[in-house]
Amino acid sequence: MKRFLALGLLAICLVVSIVACQGGGDRLVIGSKNFTEQIILGEILAQQIERKTNIKVDRKFNLGGTFVCLTGIRKGELDIYPEYTGTAYTAILKLGADSDPKKTFETVKSRFERDFQLTWSKPFGFNNSFAMVIRGEDARKLKVQTLSQASAYTPKWRAGFGPEFLNREDGFPGLAKTYNLRFESQPKVMDLGLLYRSLQDKQVDIVAGSTTDGLLSTLDLTVLQDDKRYFPPYEAAAVVRRDAFQKHPELKEVLDQLGGLISDKTMQELNYRVDGKKEDVKQVVQEFLKSK
Repeated sequence: MKRFLALGLLAICLVVSIVACQGGGDRLVIGSKNFTEQIILGEILAQQIERKTNIKVDRKFNLGGTFVCLTGIRKGELDIYPEYTGTAYTAILKLGADSDPKKTFETVKSRFERDFQLTWSKPFGFNNSFAMVIRGEDARKLKVQTLSQASAYTPKWRAGFGPEFLNREDGFPGLAKTYNLRFESQPKVMDLGLLYRSLQDKQVDIVAGSTTDGLLSTLDLTVLQDDKRYFPPYEAAAVVRRDAFQKHPELKEVLDQLGGLISDKTMQELNYRVDGKKEDVKQVVQEFLKSK
């Protein structure tokens, strides 16, 4: 009898534990995609909430791509995750592209509320656009600074892209059409963390990175100008379940305090401290929030 009672109590504890880790409970679950900047932003959100409220936070970082996080938050497995306006506008809502940051933000905010019962916080202050990157030595030798100029050389180049960029509506298919890009072979699908190393090692000749990548400021690389303005604005902000705001009314003001706090340069520096200098994410974020 005691054994059955013990097993019953254990089962109850396991159920309670599982429920506590789900979004929408007494704790908030913050998720992130699977690259450095997202993990930093997730940690910023977590520490900001922990510093300013009594809410307990569970971290579920490095989950995967855009649709992994979107599915998680819609199912209630996450309460908050960082997202980018251009990604939401083109990849999720499939609205094409718009170069107006204000219109893009207002559209995704209203559509996410209506379609998904998700709310956007104020943007953090930086724009992380896709960056088509080549070696600095190639840019100087060929006198290439723009994507239009690069299109004359791409038939002899090998490309390396992350899996999302290769298939997304605001990624390679539209970019190739806009600039008439053709490559020596089918672009290689690569882990985001290996892109710049592969470029330096001459395994590929052009990669799709992002404008706030920390390593861009330290390596001999050139970001090609998007002279036809193909890429939409990618302002970062927090996407939050409406239920989380209803349960914790203080959360909105706490998250909005992060609005405009992070510039493009600041985000690049934070990324470099983690990616380039291998500093601990929690420590980097703690120092950043203290400085602000």
